[in-house]
Amino acid sequence: MTKLSSRKTTTPLSGEITVAPDKSISHRSLIFAALAHGRTKITNLLEGEDVLNTAQALRLMGVEIEKKKDFWEINGVGVAGLLEPSDVLNMGNSGTAARLLAGLVTPYNFTSFFTGDASLRKRPMGRVFEPIKQFGAKIISRQNGLMPFVITGAKDSLPISYEMKIASAQVKSCILLASLAVRGTTTIIEPEKSRDHTEILMRHLGLKITVDGKKISYSGLQEFDAKDLTVPGDISSAAFFIVAALLVKDSRIVIKNVGINPLRTGIVTSLQEMGGKISFLNEREIGGEKTADILVEGSELTAIEVPADRAASMIDEYPIFAIAASNAQGVTKMNGLAELKVKESNRLLMIAQNLEKCGVAVKMGDDCLEVAGGVKQQKNAVQITTAMDHRIAMSFLIMGLMLEGGVEIDDASMIKTSFPGFERILSSFC
Repeated sequence: MTKLSSRKTTTPLSGEITVAPDKSISHRSLIFAALAHGRTKITNLLEGEDVLNTAQALRLMGVEIEKKKDFWEINGVGVAGLLEPSDVLNMGNSGTAARLLAGLVTPYNFTSFFTGDASLRKRPMGRVFEPIKQFGAKIISRQNGLMPFVITGAKDSLPISYEMKIASAQVKSCILLASLAVRGTTTIIEPEKSRDHTEILMRHLGLKITVDGKKISYSGLQEFDAKDLTVPGDISSAAFFIVAALLVKDSRIVIKNVGINPLRTGIVTSLQEMGGKISFLNEREIGGEKTADILVEGSELTAIEVPADRAASMIDEYPIFAIAASNAQGVTKMNGLAELKVKESNRLLMIAQNLEKCGVAVKMGDDCLEVAGGVKQQKNAVQITTAMDHRIAMSFLIMGLMLEGGVEIDDASMIKTSFPGFERILSSFC
């Protein structure tokens, strides 16, 4: 375990920073580059452990992937060109990699073995097993759909029509990746819109995908040529320093080149509703993704109620949003949080327990959380339990900037799975 601490700062945050490349887009860029015809150059790929595990899994399926000086080069094998993995596919801590690659191998007539770290082996995979089985693949897993699991793809997969029970970009992308090598039209119906990085990338690469409201249709076996890709900065990573700059008085920072996909910016909407001074500068598109520089200024925040239908657009940002809420005036209520209980940790519980350690009054329900603004200052560092969750670790290190005694987190090693440069940026402000 690697402990890490942070302490209260009164020095305003200032200047320009860049944050980690978008993890969701990095995973997808590697996968689609592997299925293209020709060589793809990916610039600004996230080099965190989660994405590197996806790259290694694709190598084990016969794809040439090489890190160059300032870009990654992938020699695609075509939509039907993957080979049976030559070893176990170790997904590390990445639920995204596990669920997306499970879909990818579904229509191939070979067997794939999946495993992950101790945290990932506790996370349920049943939600992607259901559509995978409908495609005709066979799955063997631990009880309740846990890792390790084995998928034997269907030799003659048929397209499916699948109505999703909950909005999930991972489940949707799993189905879309399975449909790529399936003859016929696969249809997905979402209960509400979830992040659409997969659909955007498919259109950018020239694939014909139809999106009609909450209905998505795709006809498989469309071949496509390689196209160079650039990954924007990750709004989820930017969120930590957006909140830090809002909370530290007189701060003014610009976060460069951040993806602002409308289905990912619920955190910005919520913070703006609280009175946060956040604005988008130099808006543009990169690879079909909306991108901007984000200006953030120190602000006095006031409590709000966040509606349940916003959860899909900020599900990964609730830990850091809870830190903002704990430093706002009034009681902030967040709804629709059930999904947090099956993340890298039970995030709902970890947020509540660690906030209470910081002297914050909280009330937790099955799918909601109330956070009362007002932090009780303590002379000694608050000991934070991360439960191997990178977002809990980073969020409470930001909380430490507001506490006289600061915080000490029990394990910082997981931060590098998604944001390798986090500690360097944090230390530059402390």
